[in-house]
Amino acid sequence: MIVVKVHNNDVDFALRILKKQVQKSGLLRELRHKRYYEKPSERQRRQKREGIKNTRKRERALLGF
Repeated sequence: MIVVKVHNNDVDFALRILKKQVQKSGLLRELRHKRYYEKPSERQRRQKREGIKNTRKRERALLGF
């Protein structure tokens, strides 16, 4: 559950923080995937692609690029 506290009635700042947290958690991406039915084979292919992408990203981070 994502919680953002509003300080000094600064709703705009709290909204920016909320948007960042939602994006970082991947909630919107998950909702977009669940909007339509996805065949199990398509889901497996997507998850495999995402796994490869994440692995490459981690490798680049370790190499310092």
